[in-house]
Amino acid sequence: MRLILLLGHNDLRLFLKSKVAYIWLFAVPTVFIGLMGYAFRGPGDPANTRPSVRVDNQDTNYLGRVFVQELGTQGMKAITGDNQGDAAQQIRIPADFTRRILDGAQAKVEFSNSDNDLSGEGAMVELRLLRAVIGVNSHLLTAAGANGGQLAESAIQTAQSAPPTVRLDASFAGRKPAPTGFRFSLPGNMVMYLMMNLLVFGGASVARQRAGGLVRRLAVNPVTRAQMVAGKIYGLVLLGGVQAAVFLLAGQFLFGVRLGKNLGPILLTLVVYSWVAASLGVLAGSVARAEDKVAGVCVMASLVMAAVGGCWWPLEIGPPVLRLLAHCVPAGWAMDALHQLISFGGGLSDAARPIAVLAAFGLAANALAARFFKW
Repeated sequence: MRLILLLGHNDLRLFLKSKVAYIWLFAVPTVFIGLMGYAFRGPGDPANTRPSVRVDNQDTNYLGRVFVQELGTQGMKAITGDNQGDAAQQIRIPADFTRRILDGAQAKVEFSNSDNDLSGEGAMVELRLLRAVIGVNSHLLTAAGANGGQLAESAIQTAQSAPPTVRLDASFAGRKPAPTGFRFSLPGNMVMYLMMNLLVFGGASVARQRAGGLVRRLAVNPVTRAQMVAGKIYGLVLLGGVQAAVFLLAGQFLFGVRLGKNLGPILLTLVVYSWVAASLGVLAGSVARAEDKVAGVCVMASLVMAAVGGCWWPLEIGPPVLRLLAHCVPAGWAMDALHQLISFGGGLSDAARPIAVLAAFGLAANALAARFFKW
């Protein structure tokens, strides 16, 4: 075990000693996370179907507050006051809202959408606004009937807090919603660049050390081939851990991706995936001899796996054959696990199957790397 740790720590030191490597390990992936997150921005968190809407409540009386509360009841996140956020939809409650209703006149609220697109979140807000209008009218009728025609605030609040007679539970049918924004770009770039860098660094280092005779010189020491392979893989897993830590910190503090209670399962997924990529890297360096050929093959293989595995676009928008192909490579299973934990709000139990399949990939790649490794 001591020899394995020594080999791994030495390889990590050599990997991080190259300043040029920092560009591909940290700088380029961070830039791509930002660019892809902006390009794939969508209607918000697919695990949270409460769209944000700016509310300009000009009514200072109680029915304006009742209406804002009803917006929340109907599944909207009402943003009021100075903290208007970046919500594209806005609802304006006029100043005479309460007075007109108490006078028995029609009161109107205004809905505007700066995106001019009612096919996504705008349509959801408009539908829930209609439900809120119907809900408030229902509460007014209930309060008036229970209070002799008087619309007292306490009676309206009592009607509003009463459990609904009929409740609608809506959920996504069939496919999961497509991940969007940084919740898509962070897992996608983590999976792609972990595979690419561990393949390239691992394969190229093994090929270079074999060509330079370093591996043969190590063979005169009391180290077995299994220890040599394990040490190489361990060093690459450490490198993957450093890279993953930088990605997660960037996602949390630069791009606002909240990891919360799922940080442990996310780290477990990335460690298992790094093990798979590290084993494939050692295998590539063992099979091919020329360092430049190893690097070229590893870059091409990682890009193909990233494209097929759903790192470049959500698998949810593709045909069934694409999702089938995605689960023939480790990247597809890693994306499944990370989307469960980051995009869809699932827990370790939801990601257990993809992690188990990744572990099977790791065992197979590890066995092949040990089988084909040459002194």
